[in-house]
Amino acid sequence: MTPGNHKVCVIGIWHLGSVVSACLADFGYSVVGVDRDAKRVKDLNSGIAPLFEPGLNELLKNNIKLNRLVYTTDLSQALKGSNYVIITFDTPVNDNDEVDLSEIFATSTELAEYMEDGSIIIVSSQVPVGTCDRIKSLIKQSNPSLDFDIACSPENLRLGQAIDCFKSPERIVIGADSESTLDKVEAFFDVVAAPRLRMNLRTAEMTKHALNALLATSISFANEIANLCDEVGADALEIAAALHSDERIGPKMPLLPGLGFAGGTLARDLKILKRLGEKHGRETPLIDSVLRVNQQQNGVVVRKLRKIYGSLENLTVGILGLTYKPGTSTLRRSAALEIIRDLVTEGATVRAYDPKAEPEEMQKHHEFEFCPDPYELAEGTDALVIVTEWPEFKDLDFDLIRSRMKKPVLIDTKNMLDKKRMLEKGFLYQGIGRGTK
Repeated sequence: MTPGNHKVCVIGIWHLGSVVSACLADFGYSVVGVDRDAKRVKDLNSGIAPLFEPGLNELLKNNIKLNRLVYTTDLSQALKGSNYVIITFDTPVNDNDEVDLSEIFATSTELAEYMEDGSIIIVSSQVPVGTCDRIKSLIKQSNPSLDFDIACSPENLRLGQAIDCFKSPERIVIGADSESTLDKVEAFFDVVAAPRLRMNLRTAEMTKHALNALLATSISFANEIANLCDEVGADALEIAAALHSDERIGPKMPLLPGLGFAGGTLARDLKILKRLGEKHGRETPLIDSVLRVNQQQNGVVVRKLRKIYGSLENLTVGILGLTYKPGTSTLRRSAALEIIRDLVTEGATVRAYDPKAEPEEMQKHHEFEFCPDPYELAEGTDALVIVTEWPEFKDLDFDLIRSRMKKPVLIDTKNMLDKKRMLEKGFLYQGIGRGTK
C-alpha cells in the first residue's frame, strides 16, 4: 500500500491519538485528527501535544509543516475521503477502574452519519471484549445501508516510549471477522516492520486483557515476594535477577519490586475480566488476589514510616516524583497522589517536586506544597520518598539534601539508588524488598 494515496481519520486525541496520528503521518499517510476540545486542537495544530512525550512535539511540527497532518473539531470534514478511521480515545476509567465507553459509543452514531462506503474502522482504544461488535451494531442501527469493515488492533504504547512502541513494535495484533478485512488492515500496517498476528475481533480484544492481566500478576507477585524479603533479610532485586536468567521467564518480565501498578491501565483489564467472570458465573480467584495485593502495596510507604517513627502526626514528608511514570507529564491515576493522600490522612505535611508535572494538573491539588527544586523540598523534612524514577534523581547532590533534612530518612520505592552509597552518606535508607526490617 502506498501511504500517500490514503487519507486516515484518527478520532480521539490525547496521548494515544496524538502519538498514532503523528506516527502515521510520519510514515507518509495523510492524517486528520479529530477531537471535540477546541483548545486541544488549536495546540495540536501548533505542534503542542496534550501531554509530554519525548519527541512528540517535534514529530507533530515536522508533519504539520509537510502538510501531512492536521487537526480539527469537524468530524464530517475529517471523514470525507478517509479510507481508514482509527478510534484512539484514551478510554477513561473511574476511581474503581471501571471503563466509560460513552464517548466511543456517541462517536459511533456520528460515524454512521458521515462515514463513506468502503471505509475501515480500526479500534485501537483499550476497550472491553465485545465493544467492536457493539460499535458495529450501533452504526448499522443508525445507517443500515452503510458498507464498512471493522477491525481491532489494540494499542500497546508505553508512556515515555510511545513513539518507539508504535514505530517498532514487537508485533501487531489484528482482529477482524473476515479474511478480506484482515488483509486490508494488514496492508495498512505495511509501513510498520513487525510480525502480524491475525485473529477474530473478540480474540484481539481478549488478547489485550490477557496481556495486561499477566503483567499485573507478575508485578503483584514480585511485590509480595519483596515484602517478605524485607521481613527476613533477603534481597528481592537479586531474586529478580535470578528469575530473569531462567529462559522460561526471560529478562523482560516485570519482576522488580516496588509500588503497585498505577495509571488505571492494568487494573482496568483486571476489572473487565472480573466482571466477565461474574457475568458468566465463573470465579476469578487469581485476578481477585492480584487486585488485592496491588491495592495494599502502595501502603508500604506509610508502613515503613510507622516502623521508624511510630506515628506520622506532624511529620514533614517530601515526595520526589509525582507523575504516573518517568517520561510523561500526567498525574492521572499516579501512585504518588495515592501515597500523598494516605500520608495526609495520617497527619503528615507533604511537599512534592517533579521535573515534568503539568502545571494545569498541579493547580487541582491543594493537599501538598509543590517545591521548585529537590533541595528546597528537602529543607526540614523528616523523610524523603522517591516515587517516580526520573533518571535525574540519581544525579542529585545527596550530601546537600542530607544536610537540609531534619532527619535523614530516605525511602526509595523504585530501588533506583545505590543502597551502600546512601548508607555511607548517613541516610537511613530503605528500598522495597532490600532486606531491611
